[in-house]
Amino acid sequence: MEEPEEPVAAEMLNNRRDLATVNAKAYLLKNSTRSNLNLYDHLARVLNKVLDERPENVVDMFEDLSKDIKRSQFSKKMDTLRDEPESSAAFDLAETRKVLFSKGGAEGLEGQEEELVETPLPNVMELAFYFEQAGVGLSREETYCIYLALKQLVDSQPLQKCRFWGKILGTQGNYIVAEVEYREGEEEEEEGGEEDIDEAEKDYGKDDDEDKERQEDLDPLPKSNYKPPPIVPKEDNHTGVNKFIYFVCSEPGKPWIKLPQATPAHIVAARDIKKFFTGHLDTPIVSCPPFLGNEAAYLRAQIARISAGTHISPLGFYQFGEEEGEEEEEAVRDSFEENPDFEGTPVGELVDTSTWAHHVQHILPQGRCVWVNLAQKKEDDFEEGEEEEEKEEEPDEPEPEVGPPLLTPVSEDAEINNTPPWTGKLSSNLIPQHAVAVMKSNLWPGAYAFSTGKKFENIYLGWGHKYSAENYSPPAPALLQQEYLSGPEITEVDDPSVEEEQALKAALEEQKAAVEEMEDMEEEEEEEEDD
Repeated sequence: MEEPEEPVAAEMLNNRRDLATVNAKAYLLKNSTRSNLNLYDHLARVLNKVLDERPENVVDMFEDLSKDIKRSQFSKKMDTLRDEPESSAAFDLAETRKVLFSKGGAEGLEGQEEELVETPLPNVMELAFYFEQAGVGLSREETYCIYLALKQLVDSQPLQKCRFWGKILGTQGNYIVAEVEYREGEEEEEEGGEEDIDEAEKDYGKDDDEDKERQEDLDPLPKSNYKPPPIVPKEDNHTGVNKFIYFVCSEPGKPWIKLPQATPAHIVAARDIKKFFTGHLDTPIVSCPPFLGNEAAYLRAQIARISAGTHISPLGFYQFGEEEGEEEEEAVRDSFEENPDFEGTPVGELVDTSTWAHHVQHILPQGRCVWVNLAQKKEDDFEEGEEEEEKEEEPDEPEPEVGPPLLTPVSEDAEINNTPPWTGKLSSNLIPQHAVAVMKSNLWPGAYAFSTGKKFENIYLGWGHKYSAENYSPPAPALLQQEYLSGPEITEVDDPSVEEEQALKAALEEQKAAVEEMEDMEEEEEEEEDD
């Protein structure tokens, strides 16, 4: 009775092995969701190639054989006489940067001595060395490409000063920003400005005005006496927010594009909105409240705001000139010079915010660095033009806007929700005698400044947005306009009854008859006088 048990157990074991083999083969035959291939066929092809070629040290090159066979599955089954162009992102980037490494042959050798003597090109690699100690900056490869791109800009433009301002990130592309200053008499005239904004404001709501005119032809309505506020004029070149000119490019090797001048309307509107940059300057800014400009204008406004709030220098490095002290007290100081007697500040003291100062003018709520009285300007325009038919009450004289003057210590900056606006630290606490002092802005994340005593620099690497403690929420809409005052010309009259209409008709007839009788009497009197 015990003899049949061994064959049954062996048969069951064989069945289990067959089932496991079938399941394993089914798993290996399962196609990939990416390449639509399976491991069973791929291993079969690899083993066939190994047995056919029988290479040495096959275990060391097994991965390469697998990659070659997998790559051959996706090769095009076409016979062409031309090589297929590379379309990878790395190849496109190399093609773009190839221009940076080209040299002009003999002409370049002749002008090499002049370049070594005097050039506005900054030593970006040296500054990157100091920022790298603090863990700030870009990779060395990208920094060197930006260095070559700045050289390309200096060679193509008549510049007196050039500086790597920073890099602003975007969703589809980034902006590399260069801060430049033209030589005297070489600067091109800027086109556009507040005139473009004025035209945009005129076109904004033009269809509504046409609809109102059609409605007035049918049923005249009371006319509004609202007058739009006057446009704040932009600041001239080399003054205020337009002290410097900015060029941007999306990638080192691509052409530099000059940004427009900053206008007060754009700066004021940029404070009320928060938009991510796309990397395309011609992208329209769709926001509430509306921003009358494209991404180039919005980028220029953000650069002006970041520069005014984050560009700092060691206290005492700059000083006001002698001519500035002789001017009137009410005049705003907008120029300074390097202090030749500045001996440097110890690195250990530069961690304190009281040893740093702002060297870029503060932007007032009006959108300018120097306040302008619009009421006075309006009176001047009125004197030149025609006399006003109806004189309205003169508004009160506006109070001038005043901000912190130049070279104000950083320690006087306002806090952000009990958070200091600046954070200072040393790049290394282990070797403080060879460390650099680094200041980090908490108001504009991405803004940094370093100093080694006599040398300093500012840089910005971020998204171009100001810090906000709470999530952004659009501003509330403006208050509704008041209703028209109720008067006889607006108030509707109740429909008269039949008796009232008949009485009114009789009264009008009597009045008409009396007028005719009076005219007849006047005619008779005139005839008698003629006789």
